[in-house]
Amino acid sequence: MSTRVGVIMNGVTGRMGTNQHLIRSICAIRDHGGVVATGHRIVPEPMLVGRSGDRLKALAAHTRVEKWSTDVEAALGDPDYPIYFDAQTTAQRYLAVRAAIAAGKHIYCEKPVAQSSAEGVELHRLASEAGVKSGVVQNMLWLPGLVKLKRLIDDGFFGKILSVRGEFGYWVFSGHNVSAQRPSWNYRKEDGGGIILDMFCHFSYVLENLFGEVEAVSCFATTHVPERIAESNRPYMATAEDAAYALFELEGGIVAQINASWCTRVRRDDLLTLHVDGTQGSAVAGLRRCWAQHAGVTPRVVWNPDIESPLDYFDDWQEVPGTQDYDNAFRVQWELFLRHVVLDEPFPWTLLQGAKNVLLAEKAAESWEQRATVEVPDLAS
Repeated sequence: MSTRVGVIMNGVTGRMGTNQHLIRSICAIRDHGGVVATGHRIVPEPMLVGRSGDRLKALAAHTRVEKWSTDVEAALGDPDYPIYFDAQTTAQRYLAVRAAIAAGKHIYCEKPVAQSSAEGVELHRLASEAGVKSGVVQNMLWLPGLVKLKRLIDDGFFGKILSVRGEFGYWVFSGHNVSAQRPSWNYRKEDGGGIILDMFCHFSYVLENLFGEVEAVSCFATTHVPERIAESNRPYMATAEDAAYALFELEGGIVAQINASWCTRVRRDDLLTLHVDGTQGSAVAGLRRCWAQHAGVTPRVVWNPDIESPLDYFDDWQEVPGTQDYDNAFRVQWELFLRHVVLDEPFPWTLLQGAKNVLLAEKAAESWEQRATVEVPDLAS
């Protein structure tokens, strides 16, 4: 049995929307013949919507998508498209998702779901009352490196987990001499920019799903590069932070410290690394690879800065092998959401989870403002 499911895709002319969601997820699923489930083959049929007809027309031709429109309201009124996906800028998402819920559409959207956790909770309430299903992108959970790390955790490799150290970021050019790799709105607070709202939503679900609930946060942030060049080639002053340094207290006494910066040059294994220490072993996970060192092969290190170290600190680590095929992380979650809509299979990453992600970002910003450790309440309760 083949089931075709219409998906309204708003905001997919942007980099992430085009590459990760349209081309590598929805079109890849469609071109592969759909999501194969027991007795079913679920085939997504996208409709591209947005503000620029020229860009939509060109993108639709490039991806062999038949329908596109600049009339979002008319698209929401089409009964052949029961799913609404939103990858617009953060500032536009709340009202757009609210309108889609009112039109009776199932909701799948990028994070952050809104600019405040209160708006996120409101969207969850409206979706629940309307009887529509919802999902929020939590793509890092399906990155190969983190999947391997999760396997070590589930197998008890670490013993008691003690701490997590995370490093995220890279150098984003200001645009003065080299063009920037990120859009200018990312650096304007009034447009929903800032690395706290952008990245702490990711840290929220990664920490929770791998290590436990975040109970408190202490954060300091700053704007290291105050002037950047916009797409118009005109300079502008950044009103949002471009780096944040945080300490998280997790349930069970685990301590996690994570730095996030768009003003750092990379000299580590990957753009994101998580170093986990436990009583019986340690591991370092990047986006795709993971290395581990068990207690039984941990070398005896002696502090002596007066001589060259006799140890190569990389020697006693083993790469964690893959035990499965790893598909694009965005596509994996899209397939799970399509199965949720059509087959009613479980999907825990709802709008409420998205609001919870935003809550951690809010509490981190509050900590920065107050120069104090701030407790993170249980939003679900």
